[in-house]
Amino acid sequence: MKYIIVVGDGMADYPLRELNGRTPLEVAKTPFMDRIAGCRIGLARTIPEGMEPGSDVANLSLLGYDPLKYHSGRAPLEAAGMGIKLASGHVAFRMNLVTLDIRSNSEIIMVSHSAGDISTQEASIIISDLRNSLALPGISIFQGVAYRHILLWENGPEKALTIPPHDVLDQNMAPYLNNSTGNPVPEIIRRSWDILQNHPVNIKRQKAGHRQANSIWLWGQGSTPRLPSFEDNYGVSGSVISAVDLIKGIGICAGLSSIEVEGATGYLDTNYRGKAEAALRSLRELDFVFLHIEAPDEAGHAGDPSQKIEAIENLDSKVVGPVMEGLDLFDDYRIMVVSDHLTPIPKKTHTADPTPFAWASKKELKSTNRGPGFSERSAAKSGLIFEKGYTLIDSFISAK
Repeated sequence: MKYIIVVGDGMADYPLRELNGRTPLEVAKTPFMDRIAGCRIGLARTIPEGMEPGSDVANLSLLGYDPLKYHSGRAPLEAAGMGIKLASGHVAFRMNLVTLDIRSNSEIIMVSHSAGDISTQEASIIISDLRNSLALPGISIFQGVAYRHILLWENGPEKALTIPPHDVLDQNMAPYLNNSTGNPVPEIIRRSWDILQNHPVNIKRQKAGHRQANSIWLWGQGSTPRLPSFEDNYGVSGSVISAVDLIKGIGICAGLSSIEVEGATGYLDTNYRGKAEAALRSLRELDFVFLHIEAPDEAGHAGDPSQKIEAIENLDSKVVGPVMEGLDLFDDYRIMVVSDHLTPIPKKTHTADPTPFAWASKKELKSTNRGPGFSERSAAKSGLIFEKGYTLIDSFISAK
């Protein structure tokens, strides 16, 4: 038996007025996901009550790990995905390059959590200069992809208040950044401003009409996570495919192999077909693939329904379709499609609502009609819900 989970990060949404009360999933043409949903569809609560609705929490759940037990922060998972080893006492922070509108000391608006989708090439120059100019005892900076980077802090403030920047788009961050209660994180953020204010990359971006990376933003801190082996838990060997270091890191910590795909960006221009082909190649040797597509989530953060619909349709036609065709070469298989969490257009950030999934076996797909379609509404009407989202994968793998 072969198993594959295809994750459309944040593709679930709310009904939108501009889509006549439908969600992007309901509007998008998704014949392959609809076919899977004709076999089995439902909801899973991947975000336990009281936890932040982040991709770290949600994807831990999808891989069968109870976040309440195993979550130790987002940044150390990303560090693992980048091959960074945390020594005892080290605290990893996610370090975004962001765009702030610094209007006055009392009005500092979070404009973009991604510095206007800055490229990896541009970011590499900035990160190199930050390493030299932001040098502080016990602090090291590591370059990631695009706006996503890691700061390691020896004996750093693991319990400090930090805020995910995508949760506060268009909000005034001055009260947090002016914090004088002993939280050292805002101080480090403010130290970056002088370095980045007239940085050559930002001057060039400004002339081109792009948003500037005029600040760093630290959040999601934690120490090294310790996850039981996925293979020990479920008896199958596997791999993870993603453009996002966080997802790679979760897989690596779970003992999965991380497969690199050329041209995988995490945006609309990602190499969808390359990921599908890599997944099928992996299944020739291994039993399980966790295939993650970031693009719908980025469209949700941007508040752009048309981009989200495009990302969902690309996922269906360029990933799910080719994967289903390739899987037919195997004697038996199961395929799941799932949104790890919601990233609703109106909110531009994640929410903790139960999220839709659908899965089917080879035999079921041969004998089942299209069904109600893969959408939030269809999933809710099914009456099937996994209140503990981390138990969904056990049902998927161990079903008779």
